[in-house]
Amino acid sequence: MPVIRLVCFLLIIALSSTSALAAIEPASERSEGEGPYDRLILRGATLINSTGAPPKGPVDIVIRDNRIEDIHVVGYPGVEIDPEGRPEAGEDDRVLDLEGMYVLPGFVDMHAHIGGAAQGTPADYVFKLWMGHGITTIRDPGSFNGLDWVLEHKEKSGANEITAPRIQAYAGFGMDHDGPITTERQARRWVRGMDRRGADGFKFFGAPPKVLRAAIEEANDRGLGTAQHHAQLEVGRANVLDTARWGLDTMEHWYGLPEALFEDRTLQDYRRDYNYQNEYHRFSEAGKLWKQAAEPGSEHWQAVRDELIELGLTLNPTLTIYEANRDFMAQRRAEWHEYYTLPALWDFFEPDRRAHGSYWFDWSTQDEINWKENYRLWMQFLNDYKNHGGRVTVGSDSGYIYKLYGFGYIQELELLQEAGFHPLEVIRAATLHGAEALGMDDEIGSVEPGKLADLVVVEENPLENFKVLFGTGAIRVDEQNQLKRVGGVRYTIKDGIIFDAEQLRADVRDMVEAAKEEAGVERLKQPASEY
Repeated sequence: MPVIRLVCFLLIIALSSTSALAAIEPASERSEGEGPYDRLILRGATLINSTGAPPKGPVDIVIRDNRIEDIHVVGYPGVEIDPEGRPEAGEDDRVLDLEGMYVLPGFVDMHAHIGGAAQGTPADYVFKLWMGHGITTIRDPGSFNGLDWVLEHKEKSGANEITAPRIQAYAGFGMDHDGPITTERQARRWVRGMDRRGADGFKFFGAPPKVLRAAIEEANDRGLGTAQHHAQLEVGRANVLDTARWGLDTMEHWYGLPEALFEDRTLQDYRRDYNYQNEYHRFSEAGKLWKQAAEPGSEHWQAVRDELIELGLTLNPTLTIYEANRDFMAQRRAEWHEYYTLPALWDFFEPDRRAHGSYWFDWSTQDEINWKENYRLWMQFLNDYKNHGGRVTVGSDSGYIYKLYGFGYIQELELLQEAGFHPLEVIRAATLHGAEALGMDDEIGSVEPGKLADLVVVEENPLENFKVLFGTGAIRVDEQNQLKRVGGVRYTIKDGIIFDAEQLRADVRDMVEAAKEEAGVERLKQPASEY
């Protein structure tokens, strides 16, 4: 039976800020990847550049050192490419033949916790799953391994000393070395201190309104990012309309948004025996929340939508992290768990009354029905927000609720398509809009000359089926009626360095196999090559 400790969020935040938290095993020195090269030419791919333009190809992409130098259209689909019209490769140039493949910008995960000690997930495991799925930039909201630990890995990743995405480190707000932050002065002092230490921004769960507002305003004055999970313990005092008016940059998940849409109440209709410490109460009751909000398209719905857009608030919904709520068995038995989920992480996922996000004490058919309706309304708002000019980004929050790093991110792409986003809009949310929200769009987020060479290469067209981006690929039947798997990211290019994404995923499978053997967990009979 798994033994998992539930640590309250304020304690986690306090420890992450003071670097007293027991961090996970750090990343090892990089031994993967080729480059960067003085000159690298990617030949013959179809380009999805993420600016809103449709795909085009074949193109040759010229990369010098770690930046995109030029993009050449070199022919037409179905027509043999004339070599005379292609950029010429010198003797020392590296050429990568990508004919028939697709190139996209590197993905940005806006809600990416770097594992945790309770999960038993070493940094290499987490980083390689992300890089193996084309994720080249992450924002760690809360820096729960300790801010200094995350900043150290940010620096190493920036120097390409480790195999890891670029990292934005957001410190968790709640306590300082003197205890809970209870005054505006303390809040501003704490923000200034985190700024000096190198934090890129802050994640809030809630606080007394004056304190929260002071912290957000101080962060804005210093050009630092702000994100908030409007936790139920505090959302009654400040919902997303309040925090957006104070200058909040991004809202995480969806808490705080239905509350801003209330018309006939001011608080959620909690069951009379509700207890926030009961995880089943928290998540089952949350599944009824969107039904309590204003009707889609109503005057209040539109007024809230329009004001949030005008205020510039970015929605980072993390739909994927709640997906088990509407189909528990499907997420618990997702095929990748067998070869990619560490035994310790599997134990962390299992039901436990003491553990956050492990609330499967008696999850019912009615709970799933409630959550399906919750998703329908939530998705309607997201699509409406996007259609009226609001920014929606992609975050996974993996490591909880049966969501695995990398795989959960691709599921988020599928869920945005389900919400009504065109696949090109999904890719833009996953790349350029994430870069914009982080203030990094001058460097990453689209495939354009002058930007950093952060790219994803896949052999199949992801716009036709996002499942080809999963590390396990997509299942097809060929012309001989034989079952086969296709897809999986082929190469992840970060800073002009070519990483074999298939090998990164194989490394993770080896880690899991070794951990299972050590733990005495019986292996499945299917060959690993299928995955």
